[in-house]
Amino acid sequence: MKNQFYLIIMISILCVVMTSQAQVDKDTRIDIRKNYAKINLPGLAIRNYGLQYERAVSKRVSFAVGYRFMPTGPIPFKSAILKSGNNTPEAEKAINSIKLSNMAITPEVRFYMGKKGYGRGFYIAPFYRYGNFNATGIELEYQATGGSAETMTLSGDIKGNSFGLMFGAQWALGKNICLDWFIIGPHYGSGSGTLKGTSSMALSQGEQDEILTTLRDIDIPLVKETYTVTANSASISFKGPWAGIRAGLSLGIRF
Repeated sequence: MKNQFYLIIMISILCVVMTSQAQVDKDTRIDIRKNYAKINLPGLAIRNYGLQYERAVSKRVSFAVGYRFMPTGPIPFKSAILKSGNNTPEAEKAINSIKLSNMAITPEVRFYMGKKGYGRGFYIAPFYRYGNFNATGIELEYQATGGSAETMTLSGDIKGNSFGLMFGAQWALGKNICLDWFIIGPHYGSGSGTLKGTSSMALSQGEQDEILTTLRDIDIPLVKETYTVTANSASISFKGPWAGIRAGLSLGIRF
């Protein structure tokens, strides 16, 4: 009985391996690889790491899921922004103090238009994207009742859900390598989030009023803001449209 059990396991594993191997298209007699694992190259320059797995389910259709993440660190192109010389001392202080991170998950369905198919040629891909952006070190300055300048540090998350349409092309570079060009993929949806900070000491009513005025000076077009200030904390919540454009160039393996 034990040997039969092991035999069943081995047969199951063998079936999985065989179905994932390269096949031959009976019509065109060309090598078919249905699995693609890729990494986005431009994002590496700004520590924005994008990975995608794609599986062809037929000659014209494939399913893919992408995962993008940026670990906590300075804002992208921080050095270039600081060297531009167009920043006020307050802006430079903010640029140096803010830390950002983000992640996104993007499932999509690809429809290949060309003759080759099976993950090759021009494609159109409707997709959904969930994104989560985190920010820390956002300094909110205010004047205390005694006249001294004080700072409250805000942090929080902003989450978004959107739908879009990607136009791209993918090529097989030999038997095992692929190149995927995300030409353009606009997407639109809605997002919301909250940035919050706490005070180590109780805030007077005057201090709360000044913090509230400072928060209200943060005006983002088309976004609804809600402000909350108490004796111990302050927060600003956002809710509104969420839009973006996907683009990139990925290199990967086919198997």
